Amino acid sequence: MSNDKKFDLIGFGEAMVRFTAPDHARLEQSSQLLIAIAAAELNVSVNVSRLGLKTAWVSKLVDMWSGQYIVNKGREHGVDMSGVILLPYDGKGTVRNGLCYLEVGIGPRASKQMYDRAHSAISLIEPGDIDWEKTLSQTRWFHTTGITTAISDNAAREAVTSLKIAKKLGVTTSFDLNFRSTLWSSEKAKKVMKDVMPYIDVIIGNEEDFEKMLGIKAEGGTEAYSDLDPENYKSVAKKVVDMYPNVQVVGTTLRHVKTALLNDWQTVMLYKGKFHASRKYENLEILDRTGGGDSFASALISSMLEGRDPQEAIEFSAAYSALCHGFMGDWNWATRAEAERVMKGGSARVIR
Repeated sequence: MSNDKKFDLIGFGEAMVRFTAPDHARLEQSSQLLIAIAAAELNVSVNVSRLGLKTAWVSKLVDMWSGQYIVNKGREHGVDMSGVILLPYDGKGTVRNGLCYLEVGIGPRASKQMYDRAHSAISLIEPGDIDWEKTLSQTRWFHTTGITTAISDNAAREAVTSLKIAKKLGVTTSFDLNFRSTLWSSEKAKKVMKDVMPYIDVIIGNEEDFEKMLGIKAEGGTEAYSDLDPENYKSVAKKVVDMYPNVQVVGTTLRHVKTALLNDWQTVMLYKGKFHASRKYENLEILDRTGGGDSFASALISSMLEGRDPQEAIEFSAAYSALCHGFMGDWNWATRAEAERVMKGGSARVIR
């Protein structure tokens, strides 16, 4: 893959300011909240930048404190934010930046994420707002997700347009399915995905995503999408490639939830017809599980851009995404060296 582009990766999608209740409290209990950013595609842009590659993110935000916070935080992590369109703040909420609220569960109480994203700037995007030919000609890789296609018909249309242009320009494309039942129905998702999938090289998703968005169900899973054997996932991945021969890679994370703060974790992928599975991280202790899937996508994309061996790529992606569970917030503060050390079986003894 040529390396003469300005960027290694560009992400496109929504970003929200995230408010988290501290110490596993309910939001209604809390007199203060922790602030961060929730943004699938920006999560990937940030993580890939932190892993040493050149990234950018494009979107629309309102030019108020929350929009400035998102832009500045992206810049802090080396992401080029110059393609973000900032709309004037009208004080009426006619167009706004989305907000996200999170309660981190503990024991048998699951974590709970709630969204306040109506009338967000990106949901109102119009054709021509972003010059896709100019934007995508600058990058080797383009990433977006099912959250963007679910936000609104406008955003879905722009996602399809951007993917078509990316493929015309020879840019590698990745799409994380990220099904969100609060945003759209399975029926609507399947309809939109028929327009999206022909332009995807790398598809990422869990067993629920593939069932709800592509109509492909894994054998042996549970109603809670737990205890899925990697071998059962292999059949799902092969069905995806049979339906869409343009897809080169199908990747996913496998999570077995024991308690809200103790999971088993593993990553797998079908890479050009061959199946690869990472080692399993049993009894993975969790500070905050959100962003784990985006960390997997980030490490997998970085590995492919760097030309890593497929088995090494899936092991690195497992280690990097496992480490993400130990940080509060969606972004992964683990370094490349830490992920390499964990991948090779390094212990958690104090480093002095």
